[in-house]
Amino acid sequence: MTKLSVVIITFNEEKNIARCLASIENIADDIVVVDSFSTDKTEQICLKFKVRFIQHKFEGHIQQKNWALQHAKYPHVLSLDADEALDEKLKSQIESIKGNWIADGYTMNRLTNYCGQWIKHCGWYPDKKLRLWDTRVGHWGGTNPHDKVIMKKGTTICHLNHDILHYSFYTIEQHLKQIDFFTNISAKAAFDQGEKSTAFKIIYKSAFKFFRDYILKLGFLDGYYGFVICKNSAFAKQMKYRKLKELNNSKS
Repeated sequence: MTKLSVVIITFNEEKNIARCLASIENIADDIVVVDSFSTDKTEQICLKFKVRFIQHKFEGHIQQKNWALQHAKYPHVLSLDADEALDEKLKSQIESIKGNWIADGYTMNRLTNYCGQWIKHCGWYPDKKLRLWDTRVGHWGGTNPHDKVIMKKGTTICHLNHDILHYSFYTIEQHLKQIDFFTNISAKAAFDQGEKSTAFKIIYKSAFKFFRDYILKLGFLDGYYGFVICKNSAFAKQMKYRKLKELNNSKS
């Protein structure tokens, strides 16, 4: 039986962390929570479960998750965000994989709950994620805040057709607040990579984002919240490139 470490990073997740931990406590042989100095009840809730709770300064999503991997007891890990949980079918499948681990990594779908509604379109589902893997052949990469697991060439990946349940936003205001925060990070990351922004790019990128998600990705089938998500996603794209243009101008 393969031993499994579950790795989670947190910051002020008292509303979500108990649900996350309850969903994995029966399949985890080791649970490590790396917290960036929460000021709410996250730590007290975590300590009600059998976890190792470690605090570490947050330096970026990718950096924090890779730092957390170093503290996993076992090389085979499942990585979850605090606002995620496993559905029962996915939990059972992972339990079976522990008895017969045949791939280097496993992808799975992520189903998002937005303001109480499960979102099946808008480009938000199936939202395939690689979250279960052998850390000897893979690590976190990508561009902050959009991290992803990067596997070495030649590794084998299998797909598990069940869901991580993602409890994203409880209010529209919470979504808009995150957009402001994340676009600061993404604009800075794009600037550091030498990307340029223009007035045309701001308009084009946001307009195409709405058209793609609402029409091509069938966001209209998710009703009112489908429209809100697609509108906010387009707004996020606009804000990223507007902030990038400001950074470009400040360098001139």
